[in-house]
Amino acid sequence: MLVKTYGCAVTGINATKVTIEVNISQGINFFLVGLPDSAVKESQQRIIAAIKNTGFKMPGKTITVNMAPADIRKEGSSYDLPIAIGILAASEQLLIDSIADYVMMGELSLDGELRSVRGVLPIAIKAKEDGFKGIILPMQNIAEASVVEGLEVYGATNLKEIIDFFNGKFLLHKEEFNEYLDGEIQSNYEFDFCDVRGQENIKRALEIAAAGGHNVILIGPPGAGKTMLSKRLPSILPSLTTQEALETTKIHSVAGKLGKRTGLVKQRPFRSPHHTISDVALVGGGGNPQPGEISLAHNGVLFLDELPEFKRTVLEVMRQPLEDRVVTISRAKSTVEYPASFMLIASMNPCPCGFYNHPEKECVCGPGLVQKYLNKISGPLLDRIDLHVEVTPVPFSELSKDPATEKSVDIKERVLKARTIQSMRYKSREGVYNNAQMKTKDLQSICKLDDASTALLKTAMERLGLSARAYDRILKVARTIADLDHSTNIQTNHIAEAIQYRSLDRSGWAG
Repeated sequence: MLVKTYGCAVTGINATKVTIEVNISQGINFFLVGLPDSAVKESQQRIIAAIKNTGFKMPGKTITVNMAPADIRKEGSSYDLPIAIGILAASEQLLIDSIADYVMMGELSLDGELRSVRGVLPIAIKAKEDGFKGIILPMQNIAEASVVEGLEVYGATNLKEIIDFFNGKFLLHKEEFNEYLDGEIQSNYEFDFCDVRGQENIKRALEIAAAGGHNVILIGPPGAGKTMLSKRLPSILPSLTTQEALETTKIHSVAGKLGKRTGLVKQRPFRSPHHTISDVALVGGGGNPQPGEISLAHNGVLFLDELPEFKRTVLEVMRQPLEDRVVTISRAKSTVEYPASFMLIASMNPCPCGFYNHPEKECVCGPGLVQKYLNKISGPLLDRIDLHVEVTPVPFSELSKDPATEKSVDIKERVLKARTIQSMRYKSREGVYNNAQMKTKDLQSICKLDDASTALLKTAMERLGLSARAYDRILKVARTIADLDHSTNIQTNHIAEAIQYRSLDRSGWAG
């Protein structure tokens, strides 16, 4: 007897329907075909034990399981459930009337219990697109699938519950649709700017970065507050839209980073990998391609502490994702793409000892060491960082004061107003949502300067030794400063402030 069940294969962050055909004929054998990997091939032993320990019989005949389309590699243990149900249906141990209405995914333990799987959200979205009535999953995964409207989501704890469900003897738990509204406010951030004493100029720079989506590098001695300030950046970013929340959750789902009973990711990610990270762990890839840290930071913040300590090869692989906002991983037989639209915020000491240009402590580094240390960051990578901000230690007089600074929610309100201006400006430009993403061809029309501003910028380029690559960045940052001021045109003071944020381009830094 031939029976078909349905699952999904996840490639990148998208899913493809997999038809699992189970045929039982004369003889005693078990064949599993359709380009399965080792984990799928090993499912035979798990399925046999699960069926027997659930109180049903494994057919003593030839069982042929074909997973179509056969040219897509099937990976992981999540096909255990649809294969087991297909075998039981083909051996007439359960009714097949409604099997074709559902996508099923789940790993089986030897006693028939269901274990959670990865990539549930893209699978649920694909099931909805292909017209399936519902999806059957382990209980741990149903919250994740419940964000897909118009799809019935059922959860089960073991194989027997699903068998009884198809035989009409048991009602599976049905998860209700979990709606997410655009801009849903998340106020439970662990870190808030109101905790920071002093550093008003750094807060201002991060406000500009948040308003325009700009990348930032903080340069300062140890203990000046670079990490503390960076961790508070997500609290002033706009809340995720529904589309952004779905994209972010899909990536975390595929990577297996979602917690149990977790629905949509509702806060912007903040990823902070250690400087010993490898190229593959940062960008993604591997034999079985997985998203890396820069994709896990999609729609959020990637924080690289002590930037010069990262391996040069690791930093260089970020150049293409920073420009294209997508990671492309090519293999001999396939190409996988992961979104990677993130804000980069990096920190570094000004020299190996950390006290170059310090107002009180003396730098002990040799004449060539500062230059060598700064040269660990390549020009092309630095070219993609809009704001270079010098961080100085907070004096004791500021530390001893009672904190009376703005809360993150107040700063965020100004950021949102600036982002609204930008969304209106770029509504007719595909793929551009903020000033940092502005195309070079749009600079002339969007960032027009009057004579005074042009003269100031020219003087700065010549006297401060600013590089040519700083020109575009200054204009984009100035446009964001003007948006925060609700100014239609870029004024001289906007250009002046933007010039301050190019520290590493000045001849004095030798950057």
